[in-house]
Amino acid sequence: MKASIISASLALTLASAHPSIISSRDAVNTSDTGAFIAAGPDDLRGPCPMMNTLANHGFLPRDGGNITRENAVYALTEGLNFNASVANIMWEQAIIANPEPNATFFTLDNLNRHNVLEHDASISRSDAAFGNNHVFNQTIFDTTTAYWTEETLDANQLANGKIFRQLQSKAFNPNYTFTSTTEAFSLGEMSAPILIFGDIPAGTVNKSLVLFFFENEKLPTELGWTKQATPINLDQVGTTSQLISNATSLITASQPAAAQAVLSRRNLVRDLHSGGLII
Repeated sequence: MKASIISASLALTLASAHPSIISSRDAVNTSDTGAFIAAGPDDLRGPCPMMNTLANHGFLPRDGGNITRENAVYALTEGLNFNASVANIMWEQAIIANPEPNATFFTLDNLNRHNVLEHDASISRSDAAFGNNHVFNQTIFDTTTAYWTEETLDANQLANGKIFRQLQSKAFNPNYTFTSTTEAFSLGEMSAPILIFGDIPAGTVNKSLVLFFFENEKLPTELGWTKQATPINLDQVGTTSQLISNATSLITASQPAAAQAVLSRRNLVRDLHSGGLII
Protein backbone atom coordinates (compact mmCIF):
# COMPACT_ATOMS: atom_id res chain seq x y z
CA MET A 1 0.00 0.00 0.00
CA LYS A 2 1.25 3.52 -0.71
CA ALA A 3 0.71 6.70 1.28
CA SER A 4 -1.65 4.81 3.54
CA ILE A 5 -3.35 6.78 6.27
CA ILE A 6 -2.46 3.86 8.54
CA SER A 7 1.12 4.37 9.70
CA ALA A 8 3.38 2.91 12.31
CA SER A 9 4.42 6.43 13.23
CA LEU A 10 1.00 7.12 14.70
CA ALA A 11 1.68 4.41 17.25
CA LEU A 12 5.09 5.82 18.01
CA THR A 13 4.55 9.57 17.98
CA LEU A 14 0.87 10.22 18.60
CA ALA A 15 -0.02 7.73 21.30
CA SER A 16 -1.15 10.45 23.69
CA ALA A 17 -4.86 11.24 23.80
CA HIS A 18 -6.13 14.05 21.63
CA PRO A 19 -8.09 16.80 23.36
CA SER A 20 -10.98 16.79 20.88
CA ILE A 21 -12.26 13.53 19.47
CA ILE A 22 -14.81 13.97 16.71
CA SER A 23 -17.65 11.45 16.68
CA SER A 24 -18.09 9.32 13.58
CA ARG A 25 -21.32 10.93 12.39
CA ASP A 26 -20.82 14.67 12.96
CA ALA A 27 -21.55 16.72 9.82
CA VAL A 28 -21.41 13.71 7.49
CA ASN A 29 -24.05 12.77 4.92
CA THR A 30 -24.68 9.07 5.51
CA SER A 31 -27.30 8.54 2.83
CA ASP A 32 -24.90 7.38 0.10
CA THR A 33 -22.61 4.87 1.77
CA GLY A 34 -21.87 1.22 1.19
CA ALA A 35 -22.65 0.64 -2.48
CA PHE A 36 -19.62 0.35 -4.77
CA ILE A 37 -19.40 2.82 -7.65
CA ALA A 38 -16.08 2.98 -9.50
CA ALA A 39 -14.49 6.41 -9.84
CA GLY A 40 -15.57 8.48 -12.81
CA PRO A 41 -13.22 10.45 -15.11
CA ASP A 42 -13.62 13.65 -13.10
CA ASP A 43 -13.27 12.08 -9.65
CA LEU A 44 -10.07 12.58 -7.68
CA ARG A 45 -8.11 9.53 -6.61
CA GLY A 46 -4.72 9.07 -4.98
CA PRO A 47 -1.98 6.55 -4.27
CA CYS A 48 -3.66 4.97 -1.24
CA PRO A 49 -5.91 2.12 -2.33
CA MET A 50 -7.83 2.13 0.94
CA MET A 51 -8.74 5.81 0.72
CA ASN A 52 -9.76 5.30 -2.91
CA THR A 53 -11.86 2.33 -1.82
CA LEU A 54 -13.62 4.31 0.89
CA ALA A 55 -14.50 6.93 -1.73
CA ASN A 56 -15.69 4.23 -4.15
CA HIS A 57 -18.08 3.00 -1.46
CA GLY A 58 -19.25 6.49 -0.49
CA PHE A 59 -17.82 6.46 3.02
CA LEU A 60 -15.69 9.39 1.81
CA PRO A 61 -16.97 11.94 -0.71
CA ARG A 62 -17.24 9.99 -3.95
CA ASP A 63 -15.48 12.73 -5.91
CA GLY A 64 -12.41 12.43 -3.66
CA GLY A 65 -12.59 16.01 -2.42
CA ASN A 66 -13.38 17.78 0.85
CA ILE A 67 -12.05 15.14 3.22
CA THR A 68 -12.60 16.95 6.49
CA ARG A 69 -11.87 15.53 9.91
CA GLU A 70 -15.56 14.63 10.24
CA ASN A 71 -15.60 12.89 6.86
CA ALA A 72 -12.40 10.95 7.52
CA VAL A 73 -13.45 9.82 10.99
CA TYR A 74 -16.82 8.70 9.69
CA ALA A 75 -15.21 6.71 6.86
CA LEU A 76 -12.61 5.02 9.05
CA THR A 77 -15.00 4.15 11.87
CA GLU A 78 -18.08 3.20 9.87
CA GLY A 79 -16.36 1.71 6.84
CA LEU A 80 -13.49 -0.15 8.54
CA ASN A 81 -14.29 -0.13 12.27
CA PHE A 82 -11.29 1.79 13.55
CA ASN A 83 -12.10 3.39 16.87
CA ALA A 84 -12.62 7.15 16.87
CA SER A 85 -9.33 7.92 18.63
CA VAL A 86 -7.27 6.11 15.98
CA ALA A 87 -9.36 7.62 13.17
CA ASN A 88 -8.68 11.13 14.48
CA ILE A 89 -4.95 10.41 14.62
CA MET A 90 -5.04 9.14 11.04
CA TRP A 91 -6.67 12.36 9.90
CA GLU A 92 -3.96 14.36 11.69
CA GLN A 93 -1.37 12.34 9.78
CA ALA A 94 -3.06 13.01 6.45
CA ILE A 95 -3.95 16.72 6.65
CA ILE A 96 -0.32 17.65 5.96
CA ALA A 97 -0.89 16.53 2.37
CA ASN A 98 -2.83 19.75 1.74
CA PRO A 99 -0.19 22.44 1.14
CA GLU A 100 -2.55 25.27 2.11
CA PRO A 101 -1.75 26.80 5.52
CA ASN A 102 -4.19 25.90 8.28
CA ALA A 103 -6.05 23.55 5.97
CA THR A 104 -9.21 21.95 7.32
CA PHE A 105 -9.56 19.35 4.56
CA PHE A 106 -7.51 17.45 2.02
CA THR A 107 -8.35 15.72 -1.26
CA LEU A 108 -7.27 12.37 -2.60
CA ASP A 109 -5.30 14.27 -5.24
CA ASN A 110 -3.35 16.03 -2.46
CA LEU A 111 -2.04 12.62 -1.44
CA ASN A 112 -0.22 12.34 -4.78
CA ARG A 113 2.42 14.87 -3.70
CA HIS A 114 5.68 12.95 -3.86
CA ASN A 115 7.61 12.35 -0.62
CA VAL A 116 4.98 13.93 1.59
CA LEU A 117 2.97 10.79 2.34
CA GLU A 118 3.29 9.11 -1.06
CA HIS A 119 6.70 7.46 -1.44
CA ASP A 120 8.93 5.27 -3.58
CA ALA A 121 8.80 1.47 -3.50
CA SER A 122 5.03 1.14 -3.36
CA ILE A 123 3.85 -2.46 -3.56
CA SER A 124 1.15 -1.54 -6.09
CA ARG A 125 2.19 1.71 -7.78
CA SER A 126 5.10 2.84 -9.90
CA ASP A 127 7.65 5.30 -8.49
CA ALA A 128 7.06 8.96 -9.27
CA ALA A 129 10.33 9.04 -11.23
CA PHE A 130 8.76 6.76 -13.83
CA GLY A 131 5.59 8.81 -14.33
CA ASN A 132 2.23 7.94 -12.81
CA ASN A 133 2.65 7.32 -9.08
CA HIS A 134 -0.98 6.85 -8.08
CA VAL A 135 -2.87 4.56 -10.47
CA PHE A 136 -2.80 0.85 -9.63
CA ASN A 137 -0.09 -0.91 -11.66
CA GLN A 138 -0.73 -4.63 -12.15
CA THR A 139 2.86 -5.32 -13.23
CA ILE A 140 4.24 -3.74 -10.08
CA PHE A 141 1.72 -5.56 -7.93
CA ASP A 142 2.57 -8.88 -9.58
CA THR A 143 6.22 -8.46 -8.61
CA THR A 144 5.12 -7.97 -5.02
CA THR A 145 2.68 -10.87 -4.90
CA ALA A 146 5.29 -13.23 -6.32
CA TYR A 147 6.65 -13.21 -2.75
CA TRP A 148 3.26 -13.95 -1.23
CA THR A 149 3.68 -17.68 -1.64
CA GLU A 150 1.02 -18.89 0.82
CA GLU A 151 -2.76 -18.61 0.74
CA THR A 152 -2.64 -17.23 4.27
CA LEU A 153 -0.34 -14.24 4.51
CA ASP A 154 1.59 -13.50 7.68
CA ALA A 155 4.05 -10.78 8.60
CA ASN A 156 6.91 -12.61 6.87
CA GLN A 157 5.01 -12.89 3.58
CA LEU A 158 4.00 -9.23 3.63
CA ALA A 159 7.51 -8.14 4.61
CA ASN A 160 9.05 -10.16 1.76
CA GLY A 161 6.99 -8.25 -0.80
CA LYS A 162 7.90 -4.94 0.83
CA ILE A 163 11.63 -5.72 0.86
CA PHE A 164 11.66 -6.77 -2.77
CA ARG A 165 9.95 -3.59 -3.90
CA GLN A 166 12.50 -1.51 -1.99
CA LEU A 167 15.38 -3.38 -3.61
CA GLN A 168 13.85 -3.02 -7.05
CA SER A 169 13.21 0.69 -6.56
CA LYS A 170 16.71 1.27 -5.18
CA ALA A 171 18.25 -0.60 -8.13
CA PHE A 172 16.40 1.16 -10.95
CA ASN A 173 15.15 4.52 -9.66
CA PRO A 174 17.93 7.13 -9.77
CA ASN A 175 15.91 9.32 -7.42
CA TYR A 176 15.12 6.55 -4.92
CA THR A 177 14.24 8.09 -1.56
CA PHE A 178 13.26 6.11 1.51
CA THR A 179 13.84 7.82 4.84
CA SER A 180 13.32 6.55 8.36
CA THR A 181 10.01 8.43 8.40
CA THR A 182 9.03 6.68 5.17
CA GLU A 183 9.90 3.35 6.74
CA ALA A 184 7.57 4.05 9.65
CA PHE A 185 4.72 4.77 7.26
CA SER A 186 5.61 1.75 5.14
CA LEU A 187 5.45 -0.59 8.12
CA GLY A 188 2.03 0.75 8.97
CA GLU A 189 0.89 0.32 5.38
CA MET A 190 1.96 -3.31 5.37
CA SER A 191 0.12 -3.96 8.61
CA ALA A 192 -3.15 -2.64 7.17
CA PRO A 193 -4.22 -5.88 5.43
CA ILE A 194 -3.99 -7.79 8.72
CA LEU A 195 -5.73 -5.07 10.71
CA ILE A 196 -8.60 -4.55 8.30
CA PHE A 197 -9.10 -7.90 6.58
CA GLY A 198 -7.35 -10.41 8.81
CA ASP A 199 -7.01 -12.16 12.13
CA ILE A 200 -5.31 -9.53 14.28
CA PRO A 201 -4.32 -11.79 17.23
CA ALA A 202 -2.85 -14.37 14.83
CA GLY A 203 -1.22 -11.72 12.63
CA THR A 204 -2.53 -13.33 9.43
CA VAL A 205 -4.85 -12.54 6.53
CA ASN A 206 -6.43 -14.48 3.67
CA LYS A 207 -4.50 -13.62 0.51
CA SER A 208 -7.61 -13.69 -1.69
CA LEU A 209 -9.13 -10.81 0.28
CA VAL A 210 -6.00 -8.70 -0.12
CA LEU A 211 -5.66 -9.39 -3.84
CA PHE A 212 -9.33 -8.54 -4.45
CA PHE A 213 -9.04 -5.29 -2.51
CA PHE A 214 -5.90 -4.05 -4.28
CA GLU A 215 -6.95 -5.05 -7.78
CA ASN A 216 -10.48 -3.64 -7.55
CA GLU A 217 -10.22 -0.88 -4.91
CA LYS A 218 -13.33 -2.44 -3.47
CA LEU A 219 -14.14 -3.94 -0.07
CA PRO A 220 -14.18 -7.74 -0.43
CA THR A 221 -17.65 -8.28 1.01
CA GLU A 222 -18.58 -10.57 -1.87
CA LEU A 223 -15.79 -12.89 -0.75
CA GLY A 224 -17.28 -13.06 2.73
CA TRP A 225 -15.35 -10.26 4.42
CA THR A 226 -16.96 -8.35 7.24
CA LYS A 227 -15.56 -5.60 9.46
CA GLN A 228 -13.67 -6.53 12.60
CA ALA A 229 -16.11 -7.44 15.38
CA THR A 230 -14.62 -4.86 17.73
CA PRO A 231 -13.08 -1.48 16.87
CA ILE A 232 -9.41 -1.55 15.85
CA ASN A 233 -7.42 0.25 18.54
CA LEU A 234 -4.04 1.93 18.79
CA ASP A 235 -2.38 -0.98 20.59
CA GLN A 236 -3.37 -3.32 17.77
CA VAL A 237 -1.98 -0.91 15.17
CA GLY A 238 1.33 -0.68 17.01
CA THR A 239 1.63 -4.41 17.69
CA THR A 240 0.86 -5.39 14.10
CA SER A 241 3.27 -2.79 12.70
CA GLN A 242 5.95 -4.21 14.98
CA LEU A 243 5.30 -7.69 13.59
CA ILE A 244 6.05 -6.37 10.10
CA SER A 245 9.12 -4.53 11.36
CA ASN A 246 10.51 -7.66 12.98
CA ALA A 247 9.89 -9.65 9.80
CA THR A 248 11.86 -7.23 7.61
CA SER A 249 15.16 -8.28 9.19
CA LEU A 250 17.21 -10.61 7.00
CA ILE A 251 19.17 -11.83 10.00
CA THR A 252 17.79 -14.96 11.61
CA ALA A 253 17.37 -15.25 15.35
CA SER A 254 19.58 -18.32 15.79
CA GLN A 255 21.92 -20.69 13.95
CA PRO A 256 22.38 -24.46 13.92
CA ALA A 257 24.86 -25.64 16.55
CA ALA A 258 27.53 -26.71 14.01
CA ALA A 259 27.44 -23.36 12.22
CA GLN A 260 27.57 -21.53 15.54
CA ALA A 261 30.69 -23.50 16.56
CA VAL A 262 32.47 -22.54 13.31
CA LEU A 263 31.50 -18.90 13.78
CA SER A 264 32.73 -18.92 17.36
CA ARG A 265 36.13 -20.28 16.28
CA ARG A 266 36.44 -17.64 13.57
CA ASN A 267 35.64 -14.95 16.10
CA LEU A 268 38.30 -16.37 18.43
CA VAL A 269 40.91 -16.33 15.68
CA ARG A 270 39.97 -12.75 14.79
CA ASP A 271 40.22 -11.67 18.40
CA LEU A 272 43.61 -13.33 18.89
CA HIS A 273 45.03 -11.75 15.75
CA SER A 274 43.83 -8.36 16.84
CA GLY A 275 45.70 -8.94 20.09
CA GLY A 276 48.99 -9.69 18.30
CA LEU A 277 48.90 -13.50 18.51
CA ILE A 278 49.32 -15.76 15.49
CA ILE A 279 47.88 -19.28 15.53
